[in-house]
Amino acid sequence: MNAFLVDLENKPGELARVAEVIAAKGVNITAVSGSTCGSSGRVALMASDDAATRIALGEARCTFSEMEVTVATLIHEPGSLAKACRRLADAGVNVEALMPIGMQGSDVQVAFVTNEPAKAREVFAHAMA
Repeated sequence: MNAFLVDLENKPGELARVAEVIAAKGVNITAVSGSTCGSSGRVALMASDDAATRIALGEARCTFSEMEVTVATLIHEPGSLAKACRRLADAGVNVEALMPIGMQGSDVQVAFVTNEPAKAREVFAHAMA
């Protein structure tokens, strides 16, 4: 499972443009998060078809990177995200983006986009043990 980190200008219509080119390929965006800083921004998204999303973004001349996602289930209580991020940091794993992607009972499923997905999986596997 991959996420696309798409660089955008901070102006009206940029997110609409990205969503439209993906929709034009018949692809559903299944998760999204983003923010701006000054004149630029970045959106992280997951989609129902990685190959078609890659093609759509390329055809639209978007600047983007594609990174593997690590999913972790976090207890829905104060501090659970802090603990997960601290475990990753202590293991030397950098979080590039994250997105809530669903619920499992009362717990929250979070997609972490990191510089080292294999190490992130290991961190979360040991945290759950």
